[in-house]
Amino acid sequence: MVTLHVTGMDCDGCAKAVEQVIKTQDPQASVTVDLGSGRVEAQTSFPPAALVAAIEAAGFGAKPA
Repeated sequence: MVTLHVTGMDCDGCAKAVEQVIKTQDPQASVTVDLGSGRVEAQTSFPPAALVAAIEAAGFGAKPA
């Protein structure tokens, strides 16, 4: 399980975009996004640093929680 804190998510569309970024990296990932807290949990074996880089490339801020 990877838990990240993501900033810049203002709407459901942003949450879906972050989810899609993670699923692009790992199509088998199970992703939960809490828009209010910015907490993103992903059941994946993909390295957290790679997920952070992909999310940041999509225009959001991200760091391990």
